[in-house]
Amino acid sequence: MRCSSGGWGLITAGLFSVLVGSSLAGPGLTEKHEKGRCAIRGHCGKQGFFGSDLPCPDNELAEKPSDDVREKLVDICGEKWKDTDVCCKEEQLDALKKNLDRATPIINACPACKENFYNLFCTFTCSPDQSLFINVTNTAPKGSKYLVTELDHLVSNEYGSEFYNSCKDVKFGATNGKAMDFIGGGAKNYTQFLKFLGDKKLLGSPFQMNFPRPNADAFPNMQPMNKTAYPCNTTNEKYRCACLDCGGSCAELPEVSEAKQCYVGLLPCLSFAVIIIYSGFLALLCIAVASHVAYQRHSKRKNERLRLLQDLEPSDDEDEGDIVHNIGMLDRPTKHYLVNTACDKAFSRLGYVCAKFPVITISISILVVILMSLGWLNFKIETDPVRLWVAPNSPAAQEKAFFDEKFGPFFRAEQVFLVNDTGKEPGPVMSYETLGWWFDVESRVQRLKSWNGGVTLDQVCFKPVGDDCVVQSVSGYFQGDFANVSPRGWEDDLKDCVDNPSSCLPAFQQPLDPRLLFGGWNESVLDSRALVITWVVNNHPEGTEELERAMNWENSMKNLMHAVQAEAKDRGLRLSFNTEVSLEQELNKSTNTDAKIIAISYIIMFLYASLALGATTLTVRSILRNPANMLVQSKFLLGVVGILIVLMSVSASVGLFSAAGIKVTLIIAEVIPFLVLAVGVDNIFLIVHEFERVNISHPEGSVPERVARALGRMGPSILLSATTETVAFSLGCAVGMPAVRNFAAYAAGAVFINALLQVTMFIAVLALNQNRVEAKRADCFPFVRVNRADDGYLNGGIGHGAGEEGGLQKFIRKTYAPALLGKKTKVAILAVFFGIFTAGLALFPKVELGLDQRIAIPSDSYLIPFFNDLYDYFEAGPPVYFVTKELNVTHREEQQELCGRFATCHQNSLANVIELESKRSDISYISSSAANWLDDFFYWLNPDNSKCCTDSDGKPCFAKRNPPWNFTLSDMPEGFEFISYINRWIEAPTTEDCPLGGKAAYSNALVIDDERLSIPASHFRTSHTPLRSQRDFIDAYTSARRIANEISKDVNTEVFPYSKFYIFFDQYTSIMRLSAMLLGSALATTLVVTTILLGSLVTAIILTLTVAMTLTAIIGSMALMGVSLNAVSLVNLIICVGISVEFSAHIARAYTFPSKSTMEKAPRHRFRGRDARAWTALVNVAGSVVSGILVTKVLGVGVLAFTRSKIFEVYYFRVWVALCVWASTHSLVLLPVLLSLFGGAGYVDPESDGGLEQDLRNRQYPALLGEDEDYDSDL
Repeated sequence: MRCSSGGWGLITAGLFSVLVGSSLAGPGLTEKHEKGRCAIRGHCGKQGFFGSDLPCPDNELAEKPSDDVREKLVDICGEKWKDTDVCCKEEQLDALKKNLDRATPIINACPACKENFYNLFCTFTCSPDQSLFINVTNTAPKGSKYLVTELDHLVSNEYGSEFYNSCKDVKFGATNGKAMDFIGGGAKNYTQFLKFLGDKKLLGSPFQMNFPRPNADAFPNMQPMNKTAYPCNTTNEKYRCACLDCGGSCAELPEVSEAKQCYVGLLPCLSFAVIIIYSGFLALLCIAVASHVAYQRHSKRKNERLRLLQDLEPSDDEDEGDIVHNIGMLDRPTKHYLVNTACDKAFSRLGYVCAKFPVITISISILVVILMSLGWLNFKIETDPVRLWVAPNSPAAQEKAFFDEKFGPFFRAEQVFLVNDTGKEPGPVMSYETLGWWFDVESRVQRLKSWNGGVTLDQVCFKPVGDDCVVQSVSGYFQGDFANVSPRGWEDDLKDCVDNPSSCLPAFQQPLDPRLLFGGWNESVLDSRALVITWVVNNHPEGTEELERAMNWENSMKNLMHAVQAEAKDRGLRLSFNTEVSLEQELNKSTNTDAKIIAISYIIMFLYASLALGATTLTVRSILRNPANMLVQSKFLLGVVGILIVLMSVSASVGLFSAAGIKVTLIIAEVIPFLVLAVGVDNIFLIVHEFERVNISHPEGSVPERVARALGRMGPSILLSATTETVAFSLGCAVGMPAVRNFAAYAAGAVFINALLQVTMFIAVLALNQNRVEAKRADCFPFVRVNRADDGYLNGGIGHGAGEEGGLQKFIRKTYAPALLGKKTKVAILAVFFGIFTAGLALFPKVELGLDQRIAIPSDSYLIPFFNDLYDYFEAGPPVYFVTKELNVTHREEQQELCGRFATCHQNSLANVIELESKRSDISYISSSAANWLDDFFYWLNPDNSKCCTDSDGKPCFAKRNPPWNFTLSDMPEGFEFISYINRWIEAPTTEDCPLGGKAAYSNALVIDDERLSIPASHFRTSHTPLRSQRDFIDAYTSARRIANEISKDVNTEVFPYSKFYIFFDQYTSIMRLSAMLLGSALATTLVVTTILLGSLVTAIILTLTVAMTLTAIIGSMALMGVSLNAVSLVNLIICVGISVEFSAHIARAYTFPSKSTMEKAPRHRFRGRDARAWTALVNVAGSVVSGILVTKVLGVGVLAFTRSKIFEVYYFRVWVALCVWASTHSLVLLPVLLSLFGGAGYVDPESDGGLEQDLRNRQYPALLGEDEDYDSDL
């Protein structure tokens, strides 16, 4: 992860200056090419004061070295040099060793790469046959000597290729990068590798070394160097490299066993299956209809033949049939249902008491609400995104807590994208002028002081080495100083730095990965359409002073970046940015509350409730005849009370749960008022409509008696819908996400309290309002008596025209209900709605998972362009850590379960598994091998890295160890010795001489327990591939879980993956299962509750089936409307179950307990049995469902279309629009048809008998009378 000061280019600089041969003769170009003859030898001086020593040309014969030189040569280059002549001298071997020692820590992990690397430079420096493969082409005079400034070095294609292949995959553990980035400038093939080694450059080769391809014609008498090059997967165990550094040494991983999406052609298997089943259903339906038609025709012909043989005179028996007024009544229910009768009596009694003592009822209700609202004193709003969207007991949350406790909170990142896309077409973002301006911006950030406390970046930034902050920016290639940017050559300088990041180290001394700095480029970074700049800030535990200081600075930086956005715009560029505090602030932005939208919604609902409630007794004819009636019959004040009850229920629910310590979220503040308005106003309409019917049918009763009768009839319906909704909403509490769980609790409480207030407080207000009407007092001003208002009939207080049918009611009775229940219509409806059901099921696989951050914030947020740029231009994936818990790494067995670069490491060790997974990144989403602290620790002990682990005498720690340091881990430290050495290593700095020191790279990667001699926790860092979508994030998290589980089995301890984004995606590992469980439970609850309250399992099954089909259509609509499945939409689906029940429950109950008076007036000789009850249900309550349920929901939901919060527009407006459409059509179209075909038993309605209705028939609904000619004329 981190690199030491200095540049690795010094290695090649030193290596190519380690040349020998001091020739005093002429220019010294290589004239003779033969065995045993040198081409260069010795140092002849430097070209500049700061330059490296350059070799001398020397075309003389090789010489036998002295014993000291021989010993030193064998010690450096191996036993194969112990009996040969050489072209090198002792001082050059000293320089060779010094420079090879610098390269060793980088390539030491792979013995084959190291051997090939050493072999190349040892042969170049000391081979007695230099002249065969080295040809000096240019020299420069230096006093009386000549310096070699350019030469050709012939290396065979075979050696070059094998040399490159042996090193290309070698990892440098400290940076988790590739060694090739350091020793080869990121070369992609061996010619690039050799060219990088030979090019003359600052901190590179001090002279130009060309590596031309061997050609006998171009280089006569010369032979390319073709020593044996070992492949990294050689069978020679001495040189074989570990899987981590050599793909050829890796075993194959088993295929991922996770189930893949099943397809039949282009269709998912589920979609294909339901389409086939529906096709079969249609075929059977067509066969059944054709058979029925054929049978009817056959029966008709048979009856006609029989009629010819019978007496045409009517019999006395036929005359007796005239006593049947309506054939539908032959099948009217005759049994009573005990539960319904008990509920009827209970609600009647409740209604009578509340109406008899309205003031007491209202006072008690208000007092209870006030007491519950005292919980507002403990009112708290949750704003932390983690605590909002993550269950505290989820694995991801617990693992985050463990990670933060053991290793410290993950760094805070402040990130900027500078993009050139404001013109007609995107273009390169970099120019000399742009770079100059941006260097100035970074300087301003460096000098920035926070408003609160004067905190600077230097005080809060992350500093891995020394006093320099980590700033990942293009400016780092130029050490943050614009003076280093050449107006003419900056492009070439930048390309060189990108090709060799180690030669252009920033102030914090870590190589800059171009993928982290440039976006939107293919071949050259100069074509980049975006620059990426990241400031890394230290994170701290919540509530600490250090965290507060960091947040203060981030707020000041946010303000600065807003100003810089304007500067970028003036330059034709676009700047997007994010600070660590930005997301939380945007989630809590005041625009999310949309106060205007809420106010408009309340006003619309208020006006509609007031006008629609008044319309139950007011008609245009009565107003035109006597306008004074409007002042009395209006129910404006009653509508106001209904709205106030909604507010009271919300207040009581918030107070109750706030007292329980459940925090409020902004979702609760916005959505629950809409929800309770949509649900609560419905019941008000049903109660008022039923009360007006009772006023007509039983005007002889007192107001409390009439109110009791109305509530007795509608109370069970309210109980049915309220119970189902409350239970359905409560199921949402099973969702772990706190924002959703709290919302479900508050919603369930508000709906339940609202229902209680409606059957108590509203009933009391309704009684007072009726007393006002009968006293002819004005609405809103009850102290004013309106004497000009019409007198009512008997005690009902109903003015002229009150008995007239409304347009909607008349349409349902005369047109809609008869047409809907026709035989042909039923067939068409079944075909259409089961087709919709099939389509919904077929679309299930198309519903995506996830919750895009861009939806969770306001649509005008400055973070939306940032997230767009992050997906479009950021070329690196987020880091991921594999964390081990309670694994005693001081023991050899556990060491072998973690390591990756030693011969005895287990094949399925943590390091090897991650390495293998990185090779199938399309499945694993892992982009690289892990930074393995254990491997680096053991390599730090290697005496070959002589400047790393040293004793007090300066000698390598393991120099005289017996057995010596080796790749088998034999006699490596264990127990106390392991702890002793690792404490030294973790404090060792990262330097140019020893880049393996643990302080910079691993100081927070492991926890050392000196008392228990254990490592209770450690992590191994790698990274994901670039993640571009919610699906990528979910799949990456799922894959990391799978990998960690596999590693856990192999290392016999708990291993878990951790990345900063995991905590938000943990829900998706189980959301499909959770959705099925919660929605299934909600439907099961609906079935149980409706079975108990309706007394018919068959009717309950039909109602539940209708709700399930509604839910299926809504889910299918989610796929079409781009609404993904997450905890928010899951709770919405649960809410949809409850509200769908509300749409259907009143019709199902009216079917099960049909009104006797309405059923008597069903179309004569047309409907009987189930058809008659279905017709009665539609005539009785369909109008109330439309005006009281559908319209109120449309008005309440429609306002959400104007919200500026994307999450409300997507996850609430779209879903609830689908709810209104599908719930209304299924309840008003499909449900009556299913009930008429398969409905269960009916029962006597206790409230449908008695009264003076027979005397008022001509004044109530004349068209409903059996003898009404107008009624029969259109049937």
